[in-house]
Amino acid sequence: MSQSDKPIRVLVAGLGNMGRSHALAYHNNPGFEIVGMVNRSTPKLETELQGYRIHPDFTKALAELKPDLCSINTYSDSHADYAVAAFEAGCDVFVEKPLATTVADAERVVAAARKAGRKLVIGYILRHHPSWTRLIEEARKLGPPFVFRMNLNQQSSGPTWATHKSLMQTTSPIVDCGVHYVDVMCQITDARAVEVRGMGLRLSEEIAADMYNYGQLQVLFEDGSVGWYEAGWGPMISETAFFVKDVMSPKGAVSIVMDPNAKSDDIDTHTKTSVIRLHTAETGPDGKFIRPDQEMTMTGEPGHQALCDLEQAFVLRAIREDLNLDRHMADAVASLRICLAADESVRTGQPVRL
Repeated sequence: MSQSDKPIRVLVAGLGNMGRSHALAYHNNPGFEIVGMVNRSTPKLETELQGYRIHPDFTKALAELKPDLCSINTYSDSHADYAVAAFEAGCDVFVEKPLATTVADAERVVAAARKAGRKLVIGYILRHHPSWTRLIEEARKLGPPFVFRMNLNQQSSGPTWATHKSLMQTTSPIVDCGVHYVDVMCQITDARAVEVRGMGLRLSEEIAADMYNYGQLQVLFEDGSVGWYEAGWGPMISETAFFVKDVMSPKGAVSIVMDPNAKSDDIDTHTKTSVIRLHTAETGPDGKFIRPDQEMTMTGEPGHQALCDLEQAFVLRAIREDLNLDRHMADAVASLRICLAADESVRTGQPVRL
């Protein structure tokens, strides 16, 4: 076996929903070998993962196991420090989104990756989804300026609401989920964001007094494009229009049309598209539309686990083929900057110029 064919030895830190899914992806991909997992407690694990040792301390596990790759799926406030420690230990890094909880920390991680000459892949899972790449492609064909209308509200209860409350100890919903959809906006327009406005509301006494579980942002781009994103978590959140993914331009619109029976707390709902509808604005002499809307049925879509498998296959390829990830890293910082500006606007009541 050549050096390039040897499995990449990976340490998986954080065993929440995403951490376990990524661990399964490594377990099932012969290009990886899990050398250990890190979690403060011993969670209930899938059968395939029960044979791996769980370490309570990331720093000690990093020093002891000397992995090739660290997969960081912990709460957002530990992402930057864990990633920098991994780079300083000579590892490549996969880190779940958001990359960090401040722009300065995100830039610190990118600088550490460059200094170490190692790969940094951020968990922007929609970039590996064939239907979302098709949505971006069709929207770009329409041309700017664009109107982006996007949301992902989750009516959560029980264990899901408990997870959301834990996440909100460090990160608001419009930052945690918003980076995905702001990233989609940025990929479509390619223009620089110039101003961000945000508003939010605390709809539950079960979260900290300075946190909000409903928020929305508005972003203005240099090319005249405008975008809106909304996210709410909790048992009081409405199921009405909880999933809107819509892009308009002078030439028409492209939209994701959801299964009407979908539920907001189903994790597969967050990525599956059902149908992409393309509407062309062109009209004839009679003022009527020249062509009917085109509906592209996205059959055979990857579910949540299959999508995690695709994402980690990209990590493997990035390392083995020495892919240039400069744009990937810059985009991750840019989308985080926009969402954190929205969070600042929520808290100050003032728009933020970028």
